[in-house]
Amino acid sequence: MNYFKKAILGLIIFTSTSSFAQSNYERSMQAMMKGDFKTAAIQLEKADAKTPDNATVLQMLGYSYFQNREYEKCIATYSRLLTIKPSEVSAYYYRGIARLKIANDPKESLNTMRENFYLASLKDFTKAIEINGDEDAQMFQNRGLAYKDYAIFKSFKAKKKEEKAACIALFNNSIVDFQKVLTLQPLRKDIIDWVTYDKAQIASLK
Repeated sequence: MNYFKKAILGLIIFTSTSSFAQSNYERSMQAMMKGDFKTAAIQLEKADAKTPDNATVLQMLGYSYFQNREYEKCIATYSRLLTIKPSEVSAYYYRGIARLKIANDPKESLNTMRENFYLASLKDFTKAIEINGDEDAQMFQNRGLAYKDYAIFKSFKAKKKEEKAACIALFNNSIVDFQKVLTLQPLRKDIIDWVTYDKAQIASLK
């Protein structure tokens, strides 16, 4: 699913039927179509101030923050959106990626919250799959990567047998998701390589 195109369509529909802050919406849409997400975010922030808790604005603003790599703002905006539209799959999807980006950021390496970001990311992807069904390879690919990255993070400190077993379980979850991707999109070399990597990591932990 192309969530960006879906979001753009929602904005077009909204701007054609609403008189609230229409100029800001139109400017943000034009900026997004050009790939200028910084300008889009500025215009959408203005629109958000004029029409608070508007789901369409929050969806587009969250996506603009995501594209600008302002991941904390992205997470906060999508969290607001989910209080209005609890079943908005794109919010869980992009919030999950944003949380994973923060967890994997080298600057977060000493942050005690890092594990929480991994867990929250996995929860978001799982919720997105629950809502969207099991036919979207993107969902499984990103959750597979999240399981892999979380397993790597945990493995650095895994000394005891049960700690290693927990890491192996995460790597196995990653493999399951990657195999789902291969069922939907056979012969993807990047996914095959990640499965091989996961299996190598499992072998090293035994």
